[in-house]
Amino acid sequence: MSLEDEIRDQLVEFKRPWKLFSLFSGLALLVSGSFYYDAPDWDIPICFIMAFFAYLTAAWSLRVVVERRWKYFPLMLLFTWFTVDGCYWLYWHYRNSEALAQMRDANFLASLVLYIMCGFVWYYRGSLKQFFLEARALLANIGSR
Repeated sequence: MSLEDEIRDQLVEFKRPWKLFSLFSGLALLVSGSFYYDAPDWDIPICFIMAFFAYLTAAWSLRVVVERRWKYFPLMLLFTWFTVDGCYWLYWHYRNSEALAQMRDANFLASLVLYIMCGFVWYYRGSLKQFFLEARALLANIGSR
């Protein structure tokens, strides 16, 4: 599958209601966390910035690894780094470089784990109905053995 075909397929996936709902639910948790926790680098704009890039790249990045598409591995590393650390660094470099210096190391691991989790949540290609039909068929197949 060419990169253009993958982009076309991914554009269809971005419009799925269940994926959009999960994105907005995650954003709501991130924004509420920015009020609850007193972290100098956790504000509302960075929640939206990082969530947006995760939505665009996390499932594809995971797919590159799971499906062993090694020719896209360097691009996947670039997308992962930019989403997890690059956009964070750019934002905080200009917003508050002291917060960046203080929190960057701690943010990297937390953001990487969230990125991978998002990849797992958004990995499935299809509607929720298709997912449950496939899961039911798989369970029935396992149960009949």
